[in-house]
Amino acid sequence: MTFCGLDFGTSNTTLALWRGGGPVLAALEDGKSTVPSAVFYDRNGNLTIGRAAMARYVEGEDGRLMRSLKAVLGSALIEEKTQIGRRAIGFREVIADYLGAVKARAEAEAGTGAAGGKLDAVVLGRPVFFVDDDEAANRKAEDTLRAIAADIGFTEVSTQFEPIAAALDYEQQATGEEIALIADIGGGTSDFSIVRLGEARRTRADRADDILANDGVRIGGTDFDRTLSLGTLMPLLGFRSPMKRPGRDVPSGYFHELATWSSINRLYNARTVRELNEVRREAAEPQRVERLIRVIEEQRGHTLAMEAEAAKIALAEAEQARVDLGWLEAGLSVGLTPDELVEHTKGLAGRIARRVGICLGQAGLKAGDIDALFLTGGSTRLAHVRAAIRATVPQARAVDGDTFGSVGTGLAIEAARRYGKPGAGDLSRGADGRISAA
Repeated sequence: MTFCGLDFGTSNTTLALWRGGGPVLAALEDGKSTVPSAVFYDRNGNLTIGRAAMARYVEGEDGRLMRSLKAVLGSALIEEKTQIGRRAIGFREVIADYLGAVKARAEAEAGTGAAGGKLDAVVLGRPVFFVDDDEAANRKAEDTLRAIAADIGFTEVSTQFEPIAAALDYEQQATGEEIALIADIGGGTSDFSIVRLGEARRTRADRADDILANDGVRIGGTDFDRTLSLGTLMPLLGFRSPMKRPGRDVPSGYFHELATWSSINRLYNARTVRELNEVRREAAEPQRVERLIRVIEEQRGHTLAMEAEAAKIALAEAEQARVDLGWLEAGLSVGLTPDELVEHTKGLAGRIARRVGICLGQAGLKAGDIDALFLTGGSTRLAHVRAAIRATVPQARAVDGDTFGSVGTGLAIEAARRYGKPGAGDLSRGADGRISAA
């Protein structure tokens, strides 16, 4: 049986194979181990994924781009359809198309060995909570993801919490025994686990007592993109601008959908344009609403989202970022600083950090009991997010994992225990707190 670990992320996806007695991330696009979780369907329904998908959209090709696919799991959107050319396609099918393409690329890299390169078994990563405070929605989200994996050809499917997978990756470098706080701050969720780790524990058959706590919240990098966009870009399109009638603003719903990756395509219809033309006539600053109408008519909402994301990433390392909106209106641009990024998103960073206290309470530990803080996920690159988390366990040694690869690597380690490599200790407590079957 050929197995793998698959980390289907909100922003990026990785898949790790087992080679030479250890996990190896597959090259999924242009030699890179990450492939953006994005799809582009051209007007004939032909699929492109990843960076190439976004490039086709940016180049102006006629078609439909979708990103943050994972965000629809556990939401009502999973039951909706979107128009692709002349046919309507459900979001479950979109996810299956994307993951099927990822699987095919990994199988091509796996080669033509005894199994013909076919991947039979998979451990899927899952957040601690797909949806906050909704057990039924969480079960439905996991069930849907498992079913999609079966639909694309996996005959054995199981799941593992993403921070636990990251813990398995970190444990490969641990020597002495320690208690580690694992912080996986991804594109759609922030997840934490407190785990007892050590070289001597790796081969234990039963690791139940080593998992001390799991918690998470549905806040991630795409929420930072949305909040930054609402604070800096959407006002240029009329967000919070006044109507002619005193005491009323331009309706805000359009802007919230336009700033949210998973809902942008819902605005691309004639009804929305008709509504916005009515709003423009009653707006005190109609030129702003005219920009919004142009974005909708030309289906450039994802361009705005990409601009916000790029500015966020740039501000993680630079003193200034400029968003050039000349494609929308000649000379239109916005300059941003790290302080502005912090000002708009500090509330999100605080909410993420507060989950650490919940984890400590679950584990019956104090902050000083944590020996190491292992950080992974793209949003850990944001200085104020890192600082907020580190402040909760100030005495712990901070360790940076592979930003985008730790979870996928750990999932492959778990897959080896479950489907291939006998005798390896696992950290496979399920969402219900029990130990998963091998």
